[in-house]
Amino acid sequence: MSVIEIENLTQDYQIGFWRKRNVRALDSLNLRVEAGEVFGFLGPNGAGKTTTFKILMRMLRPTAGEARILGQPLDDLRMRARIGYLPERPYFYHYLTAREFLVFCGALCDLPRDRAAKRAADLLDQVGLSDSADKHLRKFSKGMLQRAGLAQALINDPEVLFLDEPMSGLDPLGRREARELIANLRARGKTIFFSSHILTDVEAMCDRVAILNRGRLVESGRLSEILKTRSNEIEAVVSGVNEEILAELREFALEVQPTPEGARARLESDRDIARLLEVIHHANGRLVSVNPARESLEDFFMREIGGMK
Repeated sequence: MSVIEIENLTQDYQIGFWRKRNVRALDSLNLRVEAGEVFGFLGPNGAGKTTTFKILMRMLRPTAGEARILGQPLDDLRMRARIGYLPERPYFYHYLTAREFLVFCGALCDLPRDRAAKRAADLLDQVGLSDSADKHLRKFSKGMLQRAGLAQALINDPEVLFLDEPMSGLDPLGRREARELIANLRARGKTIFFSSHILTDVEAMCDRVAILNRGRLVESGRLSEILKTRSNEIEAVVSGVNEEILAELREFALEVQPTPEGARARLESDRDIARLLEVIHHANGRLVSVNPARESLEDFFMREIGGMK
């Protein structure tokens, strides 16, 4: 079942002093997001991601096309009660504490005050802000505000969650906690539609992705389908090797990339593994892992998006 349906969505802006110049921010976007999946919405700055979010949240009216959420048109108020949203640059009432802010958000969602207070306490604990629950938001760092934003997006226990750059401003621990939170929401059957520039997080979390550039859809589907395996090539990770051993590896490996612990070598096929083992064991090194060589999401971006900018 599709919970987000986007059909030929187009957004034009008139810019300049006389508003005579037309700029197309979104060009006939078609997209489906299925129930219970984590869907990554990717693209460089200016690709049209935030414009899409604003249209779905009814902050903008599209020039053409239409969209539905949970089978309902975007202006359906009952549908609105079933979704949550974190904008790219959230702004909160800085004179409120985190707890007061979430209780206020709960009231906007028609939650009884006692239920809103309990929900606020639970969410502050989930996003790692329980120790700062009664601190004013003006004293929060950017990362702490982002955590508070995640909590407010969840206050009504939404079925569908829209997150525009949810990892922005988070430190590595905060990003890991956010990933775990999203994984738990998926396990509960929630649908998450989010954008991010942190491609490793996307690869770790997403069932499917859509890649946008200059307002147009470049690619859409499962990462396993988009990121093709490089025929018979093998990627081996080794440790405990010095520069002399790296030079030996370069004699037969297609590519050798030094790492802090050793190196990452790309081999033409598994026939080269025996030679690799002989070289590294002679130097008392260690084979850490062997996997089929697959294009990374970053590689895909550099190849498909980098040349189109």
